[in-house]
Amino acid sequence: MIRVLLADDEHLVRTAIATLLGLEPDIEVVAQVGRGDEVAAAVAAHDPDVVVLDIEMPGMDGLAVAESLPGRAVLILTSFGRPGYLRRALAAGVRGFLPKDASADELAAAIRKVHAGGRHLDPELAATAMMAGENPLTERERAALGLAARGASVSEIAAELHLTEGTVRNYLSSAMTKLGAANRIAAIRAAQEMGWL
Repeated sequence: MIRVLLADDEHLVRTAIATLLGLEPDIEVVAQVGRGDEVAAAVAAHDPDVVVLDIEMPGMDGLAVAESLPGRAVLILTSFGRPGYLRRALAAGVRGFLPKDASADELAAAIRKVHAGGRHLDPELAATAMMAGENPLTERERAALGLAARGASVSEIAAELHLTEGTVRNYLSSAMTKLGAANRIAAIRAAQEMGWL
């Protein structure tokens, strides 16, 4: 029996997935959580064979959760199939990455494959990620752009990152240039669409 933990903040989606997986003769959903910051305690309490994570969750996003579970069989099931997310997931050791519109049969097959030590990636998303290339933003550019995306002013970003305002403007300008964006809003949108923020 493959023991699965499901983490998804959408209760209806999570329970529907659990119900569908419960119909499989070799898969048992042993725990469900609705927040990313609840996963570690659930893993400790239930010791699942495979952890199925959504990306967008309160408390801690699914990619950060995956990074905190080294050596654990993790599969991402998400509505946000962005190339940057796939690259981050693979770098974190995630073995499976599927869109939420995958069939129940495909999800069950992916769980079995991940449990057996293999990888299961959505082919369309993998091809898109290959064509998109690497994230061109440096860590500092990502940090500045991420804070700007949350509405922080240049002075607030400077204070948060312990930089001068001029340095922050340079990072934001560099990010806009790399992303081919005319302004910060366009740069934020482009980075988010690629999963780089």
